Amino acid sequence: MAFSTIPEMFLTITEKFKAQKTAMMYKKDGIYLSFNHSEIREKVECLAIGLLDLGIHSNDRIGFVSENRWEWMVASFAITCIGAVDVPVFPTLSAKQEEYIFGNCDVAAIVVSNKFQLQKVLQFKDSIPSIRHIIVMGDEVHSSDLSVKSLSSLIKRGSEIRSAEERKTIFEEHCLKVQTDDLLTLIYTSGTTGNPKGVILTHKNICSNIEGALERIKFTSEDILLSYLPWCHAFERTAGFYCIFATGATVALAESLETVAANIREVQPTLLTTVPRLLEVVKKKIYSEIEKSSTAKQKVFNWAIDAGKNYFNKKFEGKSSIYSSAKNIIADKLVFSKLKEKLGGRMKLILSGGAALPEEIALFFNAAGLTVIQGYGLTEASPVVTINSEDDNEIGTIGKPIFNVEVKIAADGEILARGPNIMKGYWNDFVATRDSINSEGWLLTGDIGTYTKKGNIKITDRKKNLFVSSGGKNIAPQPIENLISQSKYVDHVLLVGDRREYCTALISPNIAELNNLAQKLGLEDMDIKELVTDKKIVYEIHKDIDTLQKDLAKFERVRRFQILSIPLSVDGGELSPKMNIKRHVVEKKYEDLIEAMYGEG
Repeated sequence: MAFSTIPEMFLTITEKFKAQKTAMMYKKDGIYLSFNHSEIREKVECLAIGLLDLGIHSNDRIGFVSENRWEWMVASFAITCIGAVDVPVFPTLSAKQEEYIFGNCDVAAIVVSNKFQLQKVLQFKDSIPSIRHIIVMGDEVHSSDLSVKSLSSLIKRGSEIRSAEERKTIFEEHCLKVQTDDLLTLIYTSGTTGNPKGVILTHKNICSNIEGALERIKFTSEDILLSYLPWCHAFERTAGFYCIFATGATVALAESLETVAANIREVQPTLLTTVPRLLEVVKKKIYSEIEKSSTAKQKVFNWAIDAGKNYFNKKFEGKSSIYSSAKNIIADKLVFSKLKEKLGGRMKLILSGGAALPEEIALFFNAAGLTVIQGYGLTEASPVVTINSEDDNEIGTIGKPIFNVEVKIAADGEILARGPNIMKGYWNDFVATRDSINSEGWLLTGDIGTYTKKGNIKITDRKKNLFVSSGGKNIAPQPIENLISQSKYVDHVLLVGDRREYCTALISPNIAELNNLAQKLGLEDMDIKELVTDKKIVYEIHKDIDTLQKDLAKFERVRRFQILSIPLSVDGGELSPKMNIKRHVVEKKYEDLIEAMYGEG
């Protein structure tokens, strides 16, 4: 079903499903509670009236600093349906970072999740003259600052000053005023250098992307998606928020990243949107547990994985046989059924986005009968550009463009995209807009790609990340980093080698596995700083890395590496909120270690 605006979608879906089924599930006091579509509609209407009474107008920018929670959905729809514009940011940002973003777009109000987030906003509120209100989710918040209100008080105010019939009339009038080319949201790109840029996305951008994505991936009203990725990120906003709501499916909120495994068992979802990092962690944990089991169990597990991979590959190539199918059925009964049970027992699709999905991880889960498909996009594209499908799931590729998006590969290998999903530009930044969208309307993605024989697109690396060794060899770091990341000892890895004689790497270790290795080697009394330089530790990790990179060309192989004693993290500033390495930040922070790897010895 196609919609021209998000308010149109909201009115249509809430009217269609009313109180028939659950729209959202959220955890409170240890149990999952829920709202149906009628209950969501009522809260959104009341809040919309409360916001109008507060003086919030069409096209006002409203900041959002919150973790995923039911109030996020209600506030977002209320803001959108009165024609205002939400500006969501990661709640992990500092007060200084928030000050830049909200000052850059002159927000009229900021919605925050709790007292901690409120205190950050109060640090810079007076420096942004446009801020009139700060709205706090949850319980009543007492503050001497008269600009601070609670979300619940606004919902209550909206319910009191208008009757139910009046609310409905006023609300629908405002919904119908919203036009397809009106601004819907400003999403600021995190970026690795410089200040973030505000991506201008309209109702047309997002609605066309919802339509294109749902044509490729068949969500239904019976589906349940567990959402743990932040809604302030474009991938989850479209796939795990709007697409789910547009089909009448249920979104269940995970309590946190740490509780995803437990929440999956509780909710038993049919869908999961994720970044590759979670899948990588799950795979490593499974293998770690298998290593502790008996030799017989290890043999059965490895046989099952091989049988599953063989079956998946043959099925994709159209060459499946009775023999490979029979082996896969046995493998499923012996091994895969137990893995599926850990993911709730009903998981039918896992959609991976936000970063490149390593082939070995994708193949592992698909071999186990857990369908993982990779999509690709950018915030500037609302964000979906391409997606694999269950019927054409070529491992290692990002699939084909969705039906309403054009893609071509430029002469230098850069992937270009054009369609109704492409942003209007960057907020108050003509130069950056001109540099990102050419005169023919093509978005320059900055990613390098090629077509496979099957017609799917394979990304080789980021254009700006490509290395040229001192010997003139072109090196794409991402595939090599993905390869080395398969080591159980490695949490994150950053390849170094641009204009260098050979490749080196900075390794952020998996602390648990490093401690296990230390215990095996009798080094358990050492602290982390001693372990990362110990010759026995380095030797064992070197062996693991050399095994993984044995098929690489000589000039692509990591010759030396340094293990970091402090793991890379979001709090440390080395990782973006979606767990991607900020390459320039890490290279600057550890430039002495890098230079040491190119010294003598």
